[in-house]
Amino acid sequence: MTKKLPGAAVALITVDRKSDKPLHRQIYDAFRAMILEHRLRPGQQVPSSRALADELKISRIPVLGAYAQLLAEGYIESRSGAGTFVTSSLSDRFLTARPAIASVVSDAAPDPISRTARLLPVEGTPWFPGSGAFSVGQIAYDHFPFRVWSDLVTRQARRVRASSMNYADPLGSEEFREVIAAYLRTARAVRCEASQIMVVNGSQHALDLTARVLLDPDTPVWIEEPGYEFLRNALTLSGCRLVPVPVDGEGLDVAAGMQLCRNARVAYVTPSHQYPLGSTMSVARRLQLLEWAHSSRAWIVEDDYDSEYRYESMPVASMQGLDPSSRVIYVGTFSKTLFPALRLGYLVLPPALVARFLAVRQANDLSPSHLYQAALTDFIRDGHFTRHIRKTRQLYAERRTALAQALRKEFGSEVEILGAEAGMHLVVTLPPGLSDRMISARAAKENLWLWPLSAAYAGTQVRQGFILGFGSTKAEDMLHYVRRIRKAMRNESGYRGRTQSGH
Repeated sequence: MTKKLPGAAVALITVDRKSDKPLHRQIYDAFRAMILEHRLRPGQQVPSSRALADELKISRIPVLGAYAQLLAEGYIESRSGAGTFVTSSLSDRFLTARPAIASVVSDAAPDPISRTARLLPVEGTPWFPGSGAFSVGQIAYDHFPFRVWSDLVTRQARRVRASSMNYADPLGSEEFREVIAAYLRTARAVRCEASQIMVVNGSQHALDLTARVLLDPDTPVWIEEPGYEFLRNALTLSGCRLVPVPVDGEGLDVAAGMQLCRNARVAYVTPSHQYPLGSTMSVARRLQLLEWAHSSRAWIVEDDYDSEYRYESMPVASMQGLDPSSRVIYVGTFSKTLFPALRLGYLVLPPALVARFLAVRQANDLSPSHLYQAALTDFIRDGHFTRHIRKTRQLYAERRTALAQALRKEFGSEVEILGAEAGMHLVVTLPPGLSDRMISARAAKENLWLWPLSAAYAGTQVRQGFILGFGSTKAEDMLHYVRRIRKAMRNESGYRGRTQSGH
């Protein structure tokens, strides 16, 4: 039953005994709303707790609780011998300017944000959050060893002790770093010790940290063109000057980079599997890039995001292992090999940079979480990780082949397929006259996740196409989803393509 309190001081208060919201909270919310909406003015008296309880025919206890909270937050004040009043010091301008409890920032007014934050796009990427056909970065969830992983996490959770609940080593668990170092030395030919490894919250965190440590505003930086969109965003926040360097079949064109800006401080590269086009940087280019970094006293950030998956040859060794001058910072992640929500990655740092990275890391993140590090340490040490890589490498090879065959069957020579030799995605170009962004935005509404290739370009000369992840889609379903791509393209004005009779 709802009770009402009339009166001059309080316009209207209601309490509902059937509501899930406690009575004291109902009273508090009613007073707070009336004060913020200026229906109760500064200095205006409110009923005593006894009078209000009598009017509402409820116990005095919830009224006292509501008044105590309003007093603690400064909405009302008690005057000895006089009663309880709306706080007289509340800003009248603040109260009358609020349309309601929530506020909206007007597009017409100056935005209270930094200049660098204004540089980031805010239009959104509807093709990013989906989990399904062609979503980039998604894994074969149907083949993940859930039981093994769950048992390991549970085992570590039961081992919780005081030391594991405190702030951890900002570099990460020493045991975890030891197993990472051992894995990298054997599987990726990385030259490292555990003392050089910093555990981070995924490769995006690693890229952001490198920008914070190495770059000043207006510092020139080489990036791959096309390249990783979220890297550009991280670098934009540092205020540096992006120098897009073209990519060809041998990876980053180092000679072109030196012509564009020889004195760049950092080069960000994906040499084992260029993102997104899929080329592998040749040995000649790697040595040329290392020589440039040595002679220019520049840094190379090697993002080795999915190098474990190569289908027509053995995995390519890291560039860091070729570096005689300690100019390479190596970035790795478990998001592709295990699952994205794990949020565990790592940096392999030149010894001279470890202290600087530690100082910056502690300024914004303090240390990584303990539980998943401990579970993943056991997962790697017990051999589960190696078995999982071996199994999924074969699985992704089948799914990659099925996708390439479906694209050729449906589109023939209309499109070009790039980067199918490695990784967990490939690129397909579009015929002239089509907008990959428009098609991708519409497709996302139909649960089809087509990442537009044009988003990978920093400059104005872009190619239209899609970056198609194949990790989470079964081989037998590929043709069905490729036909849905064709359907999405047919809705784009001007596209006719092959007829169904040509299948």
